[in-house]
Amino acid sequence: MTIITTVAGRVRRDGVGPKTRTCRVIGDVWGLGSTLEADAQVSTGTARMTENRQTRSTSTKIAIVGAGAVGTAVAYSSLIRGVARTVALLDINKAKVTAEVLDLSHGLEFVPRADIIGDDDVAVCAGADVVVFTAGAKQKPGQSRLELAEATIGLTKKILPGLLDVAPDAIYVMVTNPVDIVTYAALKFSGLPRNQLFGSGTVLDSSRLRFLLSQYTGVAPQNVHAYIAGEHGDSEIPLWTSATIGAVPLLEWEALPGYQPLDEAARRSIHHDVVHAAYKIIEGKGATNYAIGLAATRIVEAILKDEHRILPVSTVAEGFAGLDDVCLSLPAVVGRSGCGRRLDVKLSDDERAGLLASAQTLREMQAGFGL
Repeated sequence: MTIITTVAGRVRRDGVGPKTRTCRVIGDVWGLGSTLEADAQVSTGTARMTENRQTRSTSTKIAIVGAGAVGTAVAYSSLIRGVARTVALLDINKAKVTAEVLDLSHGLEFVPRADIIGDDDVAVCAGADVVVFTAGAKQKPGQSRLELAEATIGLTKKILPGLLDVAPDAIYVMVTNPVDIVTYAALKFSGLPRNQLFGSGTVLDSSRLRFLLSQYTGVAPQNVHAYIAGEHGDSEIPLWTSATIGAVPLLEWEALPGYQPLDEAARRSIHHDVVHAAYKIIEGKGATNYAIGLAATRIVEAILKDEHRILPVSTVAEGFAGLDDVCLSLPAVVGRSGCGRRLDVKLSDDERAGLLASAQTLREMQAGFGL
């Protein structure tokens, strides 16, 4: 063991997550044309989780699984933003994780007060409030993307039990790609309720969309409110109908002087650039890490600060007609209890069809992995 920090609060060692009960939810959701009647898991351990976290409010802890390019970017951005009092890194490569911790430690003078620890032993994650899962299988020569994804799912299945043993009350945020499939598999493997384990989804894609719209219209990205929904991948769709720039519906936006109209052709081009953004970055530098690190940190911040922030995270969409057997991204309320209620967002016919097509893409991928 290299470095271990203990955190106040009882830690269960039996590897069993909070018990759940079932309730019935009825309502018309997402304008998909039918009344939903779905079983929604509700954690009966919520009160205990809240009580435990209140006792640790001054010593919040985030554990990051995987000390690769994405995991270390999450650690770095978490330190910069002062998200948690303790940041823990877990990686099977002890020399690598020790070096990363040492490097980050040398900059602690310049960030909000925090400790950075790391090890190859899962005990380093003990008592974490949030666990960010970035670990993935390494691609072998001649291995296809589907084979790589299958190996990553196997790795997830192997790692999760140990994490649940030392951090049973943590909120789990899955970041590893293909994130929707990995999230669905992790829910199956762990038995955790949907609020307690979910994926980073299209939070990054939505940020890319807002950036590109900002560049095209000349408005700050913070004043662009638009979401990408569906798969975190090629079948994802922009929700133009509900998007706004400032207080103006995006579809009614009038171009500022010196800027081009945001017409259908422009929106189509922007959508294309969002979908292919990662490919362009990977071609140039081999991987994406900074922006996803910031995106994951933003999710963690929403959880630890109980912000009730609207984020398009990936979760099982049970009860949503045509979407109820896959994990995909929909705008949802994220706070201290994890992923809460999904929003009933107005959709056009094309957006509804695109969302259903994205779900079918994921459904076929799941079937290919035996899920």
